[in-house]
Amino acid sequence: MNEAAQTLDGWYSLHLLYNVDWSSLRLLDEEAVSTMVTELQGFLERQEEVHQKNEGSYSFYNITGQKADLILWMLRPTIDELNTLELEFNKLAISDFLIPSYSYVSVIELSNYLAKESDEDPYQNEHVRKRLYPEVPKSRYICFYPMDKRREGNDNWYMLDMEKRRELMYSHGMIGRGYAGKVKQFITGSVGLDEYEWGVTLFSDDMIQFKKLIYEMRFDEVSARYGEFGDFFVGVNLPAEELPAFFK
Repeated sequence: MNEAAQTLDGWYSLHLLYNVDWSSLRLLDEEAVSTMVTELQGFLERQEEVHQKNEGSYSFYNITGQKADLILWMLRPTIDELNTLELEFNKLAISDFLIPSYSYVSVIELSNYLAKESDEDPYQNEHVRKRLYPEVPKSRYICFYPMDKRREGNDNWYMLDMEKRRELMYSHGMIGRGYAGKVKQFITGSVGLDEYEWGVTLFSDDMIQFKKLIYEMRFDEVSARYGEFGDFFVGVNLPAEELPAFFK
């Protein structure tokens, strides 16, 4: 049996995606819509307070295309807190006009493929902690997609020995480092938690950087030979103060 990669696990992660029922929403008067939007703003303001205290984080974006209209990404120390938050969101009046289109459950993850040996407790390392318990940026654009490692015939990631996987992940990681300052990347593990094995969430102020990064990685063996990808969701930041105009 090949050696399994060990992981450091941080905050739990929940991606919620919705379509807006615009036809039903248009039947409401302006005051009713305004009341619902104010309640939604209050929910997001509470998430911002938690974000500022570094007790969790979140992002809220308007998805481009017809796969969804909105994506809400929330991070918390426990899955119980995410359950409570999802229930709170579902009880908002605006949720009567939101149609769930996709969800993804995972946990912020760092693998030991590129880790340096040390006697230090990694959970006490400030650099590691910033990656496990991150401050999600308010970049202009988001890109989210789930993915697997292929398990077919000779292209079976899990049949490779640890040294070969380390070598491949090093070259893969070097491509990502070339986009430092342009793209912020978060990897969440979902083996046993959702349909795919990992979720990738990217942020940038220039959407074309998503295309450039992912295209370049396609030529790396980790993606070209072993990568399987789900749907890609991209969108534009939707601050709480812009919600009245969005739902008007």
